Amino acid sequence: MKQLFIFAILVTMFFLTACGGADESQSEAAGNSNDSDTTEVNENDGNANAEEEVAGVTGSISFYTSQPDADAEKLVNGFNEIYPDVSVDIFRSGTEEVISKVSAEKQADDIQADVLLVADAVTFASLKEQDLLLSYESPELASIPNEFIDEDFMFTGTKVMATVLAVNTNDVADLPTSWEVVTEEVAEGKVMMPSPLYSGAAAYNVGVLTRQDDFGWEFFEKLQDNDVTVVQGNGGVLQAVAAGEQSYGIVVDFIVARAKEEGSPIDLIYPEEGVPLITEPIGILSNTDNEAASKAFVDFVLSQEGQELSSDLGYTPIREGVPAPPGLKTIDEMEVISADVTELLSTREEDKQRFVDIFGE
Repeated sequence: MKQLFIFAILVTMFFLTACGGADESQSEAAGNSNDSDTTEVNENDGNANAEEEVAGVTGSISFYTSQPDADAEKLVNGFNEIYPDVSVDIFRSGTEEVISKVSAEKQADDIQADVLLVADAVTFASLKEQDLLLSYESPELASIPNEFIDEDFMFTGTKVMATVLAVNTNDVADLPTSWEVVTEEVAEGKVMMPSPLYSGAAAYNVGVLTRQDDFGWEFFEKLQDNDVTVVQGNGGVLQAVAAGEQSYGIVVDFIVARAKEEGSPIDLIYPEEGVPLITEPIGILSNTDNEAASKAFVDFVLSQEGQELSSDLGYTPIREGVPAPPGLKTIDEMEVISADVTELLSTREEDKQRFVDIFGE
């Protein structure tokens, strides 16, 4: 058989030499065919390696988050489509309560969380300071803007969420353009906001706004004088404004856009002075019992597929190249108000106490 094969090759070479230029095209086609075969083999090898990698990720992890319940479940479902052998247990509450749970577990020397996804970078900076986070340089970070990645790879942002002004369009005919409206007579007794004692976004907002010359603590004192209503979380603000119980709300943008799309008489404004911005970072707890599955979960959240899922849920993705959902601005389109994270961390408890001094518990 081997001799016949060699003889066939010699005959083919003689034929190619005799046929000249026409055979060059045949030779090129043959070369392309061989390249295709090689590519197919390489792709098969890659698929096999990917399948082996997925198959090697098993067990269970605990996922602590401040995301809405339904969104957290959809995120986990998307992850399980790729990693079906990983069981993910979800604990969901406001950022401050999630962190209180982690702190209590730390005191008991029994932290149950493996992966954490909550409101803001200040919260994660505190956990990093306590050596509670695992450094992980996910391969997906290549597509995430550097300013949203911790320099030691302890955490990274997962989405872009601005706090905006929501209005009930049945009550408010002329849409405002400035934050000042919530301190004016037209809005007296008609404004609602979340509490920084429960919401991480609200805690971040208080820290950022009080460090701006155009706001300061005077802005919050004016809100109190204007009979603002303070509730636990952003969800309560949305419900009240959408139902017409309040005319104005200080609330994160994505839930307003979602309610508007579903037909609620509500709209959102990015005020001209700018908006505070959080990125809902994700990180792995340093004591995780399942490092492989925890890393796979982080990779999924930051991946193209994970970020497209985030956009489908109504969030502005943080990954480059994934567009924002209808009704929301990208970070490039926003005027962002910010403050130094280190300073916000050092004064967070003081800021909360001053908020309580103004509004009460």
